[in-house]
Amino acid sequence: MKKILQIIKKITLIPHILVYYYSWNKSDIDKDLNRWATAKNIQKSNTGLLLHFLAVSPDFRTLFYYRTRSLTSHILNLYCRKQNNFTIDVTTKLAGGTLTGHPYCTILNANSIGENFYVNHLVTVGEVNGKRPTIGNNVSIYTGAIVIGDITIGNNVKIGAGTVVVKNVPDNCVVVGNPGRIIIK
Repeated sequence: MKKILQIIKKITLIPHILVYYYSWNKSDIDKDLNRWATAKNIQKSNTGLLLHFLAVSPDFRTLFYYRTRSLTSHILNLYCRKQNNFTIDVTTKLAGGTLTGHPYCTILNANSIGENFYVNHLVTVGEVNGKRPTIGNNVSIYTGAIVIGDITIGNNVKIGAGTVVVKNVPDNCVVVGNPGRIIIK
């Protein structure tokens, strides 16, 4: 019965395929799909992956609707809802390959976020006095971390659970604590 319901849901998601194929951001969506497929160990075509993740993952739908911002996406969101407690600010430049780990109550409000970004739940990336962070490639931010202000997070950085980052972090570091301190460089 569950499989039949998933098939019906995937049929209702077919308009999303058209949005995907005509999206100006298709290459970033492809990177997201490949990253998610690798993490979940699923092998399908990009169209099959798109239908699968749209059907089973509200956080992927949030990412998809962010990448395909249009009137059509808003209409599709009416019957295939995104995750309402995962927010990506429309002015944030978010590169491809983004992966989420059930981002309940997560806010992404940065100048830019690089490729292969991973974010977990209860994370805040935000502004202080109108100034927002810039995050490099291959960055992972874990549960409950806060990254705020006019700071730069380098490439290949891991920010541990509960860490509060208010200062720049160079490349290839692990940051933990409150206030955040580099433990591996």
